[in-house]
Amino acid sequence: MPLKKLALRPGVNRERTRYTNETGWYECDKVRFRQGYPEKIGGWQRLSSNTFQGVCRSLLSWVTLGSQNFIGVGTNLKFYLELGGVYYDITPIRATTVGAATFAAANGSTTITVTDSTHGASVGDFVTFSGAATLGGTITAAVLNAEYEIITVPTSNTYTITATATANASDTGNGGGSVTAAYQISVGNAVAIPINGWGAGPWGSGTWGVGTASQSPMRLWSQSNFGEDLVFGPRGGSFYYWDVSSGITARGVNISTLAGASDVPTIQNYILVSDLSRFAFAFGANTIGTATQDPMLIRWSDQEDITNWTPAAINQAGSLRLSNGTQIVTASQSRQEVLVWTDSSLYSLQYLGGQAVWGAQLVGENISIASQNTVAYANGVSYWMGKDKFYMYDGRTQTLPCDLRRYIFNDFNELQYNQVHGGTNEEFHEIWWFYCSKNSTTVDRYVVYNYLEKVWYYGNLARTAWLDSGTRTRPLAATYSYNLVNHEEGVDDNETAVAAAIDAHITSGEFDLDDGDKFSFVWRVLPDITFDGSTVISPAALMTLYPLKNSGAGYTDPASEGGVSYGSITQTAVLPVEEFTQQLNIRVRGRQMAVKVSSDALGVQWQLGSPRLDMRPDGRR
Repeated sequence: MPLKKLALRPGVNRERTRYTNETGWYECDKVRFRQGYPEKIGGWQRLSSNTFQGVCRSLLSWVTLGSQNFIGVGTNLKFYLELGGVYYDITPIRATTVGAATFAAANGSTTITVTDSTHGASVGDFVTFSGAATLGGTITAAVLNAEYEIITVPTSNTYTITATATANASDTGNGGGSVTAAYQISVGNAVAIPINGWGAGPWGSGTWGVGTASQSPMRLWSQSNFGEDLVFGPRGGSFYYWDVSSGITARGVNISTLAGASDVPTIQNYILVSDLSRFAFAFGANTIGTATQDPMLIRWSDQEDITNWTPAAINQAGSLRLSNGTQIVTASQSRQEVLVWTDSSLYSLQYLGGQAVWGAQLVGENISIASQNTVAYANGVSYWMGKDKFYMYDGRTQTLPCDLRRYIFNDFNELQYNQVHGGTNEEFHEIWWFYCSKNSTTVDRYVVYNYLEKVWYYGNLARTAWLDSGTRTRPLAATYSYNLVNHEEGVDDNETAVAAAIDAHITSGEFDLDDGDKFSFVWRVLPDITFDGSTVISPAALMTLYPLKNSGAGYTDPASEGGVSYGSITQTAVLPVEEFTQQLNIRVRGRQMAVKVSSDALGVQWQLGSPRLDMRPDGRR
């Protein structure tokens, strides 16, 4: 027989069985498609050795008029600005007390009890002291005058912190002086936390100790540029402003405290500044004159004025309420419009001018959206992950066909929808979404849609936020190591100071040998693998062949799916392929076959072409 060329369709398909998908790919990890052929994805390099506190859920990049390239970093504990690999804490201050805080220490303990009758703080919040005097021993003024995390709150008037020194018998004072205690805005949850029992659901909805399931939400930030400055805020929280002219060490301030502030929203679920005429929007805001939040209400400031939110005949501040849905989930700037997603519909906001200022048009209904961070915009099209499918909007709302839909949503933690986040990787025409698998409360999976080649692929990767290159040279992602990494840099995993290899692999469906009727004996393989971009002298990959006696249930690949081989595999062939390998001599026999290409060594980059199999007929049994 002549050489059999393996020309497999690009993309990975899990909607079919392995055998039905005989001309395609079935399983992968850390692999993408370029020009229709699979290759290992690029590596990643940590931005710096510095870290931030908390799990990052929001990233925004912009350049000031002074050419400073900032990254806004919102975590469940704090809000930072990254500049030059350093994270500057600009978390707003919630309250400040002067002369009210006193300290009590116990001999031999690092626990300090602080008494401040108006603190209003919770466990996990942060407070910074200044003006404190020594307690008389090892708990000096330098120890006290620092930032601390609140460990416990025994009463409404007291809380405890853990000092950086152990108290001795001389630490009997109260701190002396006039102590200033600056309390940062309260921290949020790193993940959504289920609540059960009494009080978890509506009043009277359950018996004592049973109740109904509910959730304590996770901390999500939204942020947007107002010129070279920044507006930001946590979901369900206030509206804050950071002025670049105040300096990198200045904290964000509540917009309601700025000069000329008028009817600034006190609560919002999402913040956005429009590209057109710079209106600041608060989605899911409180109505003017009340502290009651309306989750379907949109309010906007006067044009070019972040402080004036009072509608008047001489300005363009205003509001409107959407009707389809129960809450606004997110919003995104698109071409000549602002797109607004509720939990069941999609609206287009367009600038009208005049007294109406902005008008809303319903452009999609009976849809879903997983989270506020799931929308990705590329090439004039908005893409997002719903709760059971994917969508796109290019002037009309459409379901995005997905070859991995069943695989993804059958292994999805529905209690952690809010952790879903998406973003673009424009260099490779990709949309990436990250999510939690069914048994995980942290992000551990990703799925990619290549909108140029219209194919899908997926894998395992823990990322908590994503930002395309934009003003930086590489895409950025936040990790559970509490740092940022540059993606598509190098070929290895450099999340830490020690480089680690990336385990990349892809496995085909089961394709026929001699149309699946007779057995075929395969005795030679021409691998067709290139190693361009590798950083080691002798890069290598493995090509594994799985010949089968019969198709059907198939097999479980132990390397990729954690199981043991079963079914009708005859004799697996594992073939080391090096840079200058032209052919490989093997001895395998079967009716069908699957092929796998993999690598797990440092410095290796590869792309698979069109391998050939040399084989001959070998009977029916």
